[in-house]
Amino acid sequence: MSNIPSTLKYTKSDEWFDPATGKAGLTDYAQGQLSDIVFLELTVGVGDSLTAENAIASVESVKAASEVLSPVSGTVAAINEDLTGGPEAINSDPYGAAWFIQIEGGDASGLMDAAAYEKYCEERAH
Repeated sequence: MSNIPSTLKYTKSDEWFDPATGKAGLTDYAQGQLSDIVFLELTVGVGDSLTAENAIASVESVKAASEVLSPVSGTVAAINEDLTGGPEAINSDPYGAAWFIQIEGGDASGLMDAAAYEKYCEERAH
């Protein structure tokens, strides 16, 4: 099973959100489904207003391309500039160095906890 940290919240479209820091990114499960990610384009910038489930980035892997959605509504407080120059971190450290954006004012109450997300991933694997 994928790595699913218990401190984070999750979306059905495989994004994670850390309510403590406001950071968000793509889950280990999603990275595993996409395979090696080789390109990332963040489509939002600092100060932008976000609506949950709207695109914040696009990623490309050796297998496919995919949009990454905002897990919550809020304002972009920071973007991970290091990631745009080296998206390979998504493959090895999706919950650490590979955060995409930091969101101010995000409400995680509508997101899944780790146990619910793990169950959701298992259901899709069958």
